[in-house]
Amino acid sequence: MTRAQPAVTCTVEGRVGVVRMSARHGNAINEDLLTALAATLGEAEENPEVDAVVLASGGTLFSPGLDLQELLELDRSAMEEFMDHFGSTMLSLYTYPKPVVAALSGHAVAGGCVMSLNADWRILRQGARIGLNEVKVGVPLPYGVAILLREMVHRPYLTEIALLGNNFTDQRAVEVGLVHEIHGAEGFEEHCLARAREFAERDLAAFAITKKYLRSTALERMRVGDSPYRREFLDCWFARETRGRIEAIVEGLRKG
Repeated sequence: MTRAQPAVTCTVEGRVGVVRMSARHGNAINEDLLTALAATLGEAEENPEVDAVVLASGGTLFSPGLDLQELLELDRSAMEEFMDHFGSTMLSLYTYPKPVVAALSGHAVAGGCVMSLNADWRILRQGARIGLNEVKVGVPLPYGVAILLREMVHRPYLTEIALLGNNFTDQRAVEVGLVHEIHGAEGFEEHCLARAREFAERDLAAFAITKKYLRSTALERMRVGDSPYRREFLDCWFARETRGRIEAIVEGLRKG
């Protein structure tokens, strides 16, 4: 019997932990991926041989967002539990004490973009897309994600990113603040590792404390604000028009 490939693994390369997602459906975000990601990041945090982390993908996509094929089957109560799990995992990544570089070697859209926004530095492969297309489907950004977005991107582009739901590539993605830099496919991961080592050369205690201070105000708002707004998110998720759009997307994925 062939053993299933782990959804997330970690290898150590020169004091950098490469946390690599290789989950089904192109790293679409589901319970299994969230659980594996949290566990692997926790192990890397505790590992004294890891001074920084590169969050990477083992496939052609970084992540296409939530796993619509699985989540479509959930009732309201189960979906609420999933969103709580998603929110807590993203908060853990946002507050991660070690430097995190997101190596976006493929498209990072919707929840995949959200995941990357929690990193300290984001590098997008030339030609890959990044963006938040939730509003096009009929799903609002969760409250905590809206706060995260306001902190991480350039304010003049919030409407284009969040309300129009556009995707961005290359220097346009840098211009709006979704990523810090672009790199070609050749030598992409080596460049990401080099950037992570640059972070790791700093005093890690000073880095962790400064990061905590910089993110403290947004973190407080994210923690106290997300739950009261969950009902609005679920109302939209289970609206007839939204369900129809999601079902059409899932049908297309299954045919493809």
